[in-house]
Amino acid sequence: MTIAPAVTVHAARLTYGGQALFDDLDFTLEAERCTCLLGTSGVGKSSLLRLIAGLLPDADSRIASDDGLPLSLRTAFMAQQDLLLPWLNVLDNVLLGYRLRGETPPQEQAIALLERLGLADRLKDRPAQLSGGMRQRVALARTLIEDRPLILMDEPFSALDAVTRFRLQELAAELLQGRTVLLVTHDPLEALRLGHRIHVMTGRPARLSDALEPTGETPRDLSDPELLRLQGELLKRLAAEEMA
Repeated sequence: MTIAPAVTVHAARLTYGGQALFDDLDFTLEAERCTCLLGTSGVGKSSLLRLIAGLLPDADSRIASDDGLPLSLRTAFMAQQDLLLPWLNVLDNVLLGYRLRGETPPQEQAIALLERLGLADRLKDRPAQLSGGMRQRVALARTLIEDRPLILMDEPFSALDAVTRFRLQELAAELLQGRTVLLVTHDPLEALRLGHRIHVMTGRPARLSDALEPTGETPRDLSDPELLRLQGELLKRLAAEEMA
């Protein structure tokens, strides 16, 4: 993996249905840190993620890394939908990017990763044979196996049960160390557990709150009273936006 860059989004503007989702939005992802983005449904979180991923090329914005190098070949993107190909088995779905690029796939690494994700016995299964949570774990493995310095993730744990989510948050915190990460989530406690910086996205056009920066190493202890206090603060911010 190459050195993870800081990424700056400047003067971002995106319209939908003739209305601005966000306008003149400035946003920085700190190098080798996990930035979490919270907000109500429809506020533009996923659109901002797709913009940074280069999937909205017609949007008005300036996106740059601090090292001046292009981001396109250094970015891995995990969408809300698993986007698994139904005719490929689990292992082949995970290694799809390598095959499309004509590169030798790291099969042993992929198998080891799938074992850690609890899918060791499902390598040859097709997506239709998997639960929604299993499919999401396959999509997570496909994202992580790319070993990119910039990782963009849209609700990566949303389809998981509480115990599996807790366990995979710990695994993700380990595997994403040293990378620049933007994680979109609806769960304030998840953001507080994994994020070094947390923004709340509100309004129309949307704006970003000042960053909340919890102390301590990730993944943080869910029983920490300070974490629970900050969860209450974030919930109040989100509730205030719903009432606005």
